[in-house]
Amino acid sequence: MTDPILQIKDLTAGYADSSTPVIKHLNYTLNRGDFLSIVGENGVGKTTLMKTILRQLKPESGSISYYPDDHAVHIGYVPQFRNIDGEYPLSIRDFVALNLTGFKLPWLSQSERQKVTEMLERTGLKHLANRPMGQASGGEKQKAYLAQALIEEPDLLILDESTASLDPISKNDLLDLVLEINQKFGLTVIFVTHDIALAKKYTQKFLMLTPGKFIQGDSADLSTEEIWGMMEAHV
Repeated sequence: MTDPILQIKDLTAGYADSSTPVIKHLNYTLNRGDFLSIVGENGVGKTTLMKTILRQLKPESGSISYYPDDHAVHIGYVPQFRNIDGEYPLSIRDFVALNLTGFKLPWLSQSERQKVTEMLERTGLKHLANRPMGQASGGEKQKAYLAQALIEEPDLLILDESTASLDPISKNDLLDLVLEINQKFGLTVIFVTHDIALAKKYTQKFLMLTPGKFIQGDSADLSTEEIWGMMEAHV
């Protein structure tokens, strides 16, 4: 039996200054434990959809519903790579703790310190705990963002183009970790990307946005030929 966590019904959405909605009549049900990739080229509505899911943007019509209700679903968010200044003072440990403590560093309780340590260990950052974020590599920074998102124990994790600026090894390291957490703990994951190869390798299902329409299916079926065939079939 499926157990939905999020349902999109007949969603039409776009920016207020646009005369044409970016997303039109989108329907999709995300079940608990799914690892979904949202794929598509730039400008097809991936950012619009994420902002609508995060309640940062109101739909023009249709709805997005969480189950059992909006207040019962907590979302963790890992952004696209952001360059952090080399002089940024916080260590990786303190950066991860920010979501847990509400910026009350360094006054962590013993249980909070233990939780941070456990999360650093889970994400492979324990040996780098005291490294300044400004001196971390791109892959290490993204793992720190992931740890920061996971420390609040979300029901849904969103990776918003989180691998876009990473080298191939770092991309796979990050997604290997996310896949392990998805499989071990049943965490529901949405991975927004334009990288079809990564979507096929790591995710179970895909939702492909194209101008004015959408295609969904099993990620194992994703390939350049399959995509073009599906797009032509939906024209």
